[in-house]
Amino acid sequence: MIKREEVFKIGVINKPHGVKGEVSFTFTDDIFDRVDCDYLILLLDGIFVPFFIEEYRFRSDNAALVKFEGIDTAEKARMFTNVEVFFPSKYMDEEDAMGSWNFFVGFTVIDEIHGNLGQIVAVDDSTMNVLFVIEKDGEEVLLPAHEEFLKNIDAKGKIVYAQIPEGLLEE
Repeated sequence: MIKREEVFKIGVINKPHGVKGEVSFTFTDDIFDRVDCDYLILLLDGIFVPFFIEEYRFRSDNAALVKFEGIDTAEKARMFTNVEVFFPSKYMDEEDAMGSWNFFVGFTVIDEIHGNLGQIVAVDDSTMNVLFVIEKDGEEVLLPAHEEFLKNIDAKGKIVYAQIPEGLLEE
C-alpha cells in the first residue's frame, strides 16, 4: 500500500479527451517527463493507486494529454475527472527535488538559528512567491520557498536544513 509520505502532488486530471481513454492533465511539476518512472499515482477514494502511462504528449507548459494502460474509453477516463495526481518520491534525487517544491511536504525544517521550525504540511503556490506552510504545536508559519534559504537536504531523513535571514521569522 502506498503511503502519503511516499508521494508528492504534481497535478490534477481535468477531464477525458477524445474517445480512446486519454485524459487532460494539468501539472505543477513535469517530473514525470524528467525522471525515468513509467507510472503516476492517482488518489482514488482516499487510496493511492498506481497507473502505468501508455503515452503522453504536452499541450502547454503545464498541461498534457495522458493515456493510461487499461483505460481505453471516454467512459472509463471520465472516472478520473478532478482526481489528484502524485509522483513517487523514491524516483527523485536532490537535484530533481529542487525543481519541485511539493516534494518537501512532510519534511521537517531546521534553521541554524531558530532550531526546529516544524513540519512542512503544504506548499502555497497560489502567488508568484511560493511559500512553505509549516506547522508546529498547532501554530502555522509561512516561509518563502527559496533555494538560497535551503542549505542542506536529508531526503532519507526528510529534513531540510535552512539558513533563514534575520527578521524573516519575527512577528
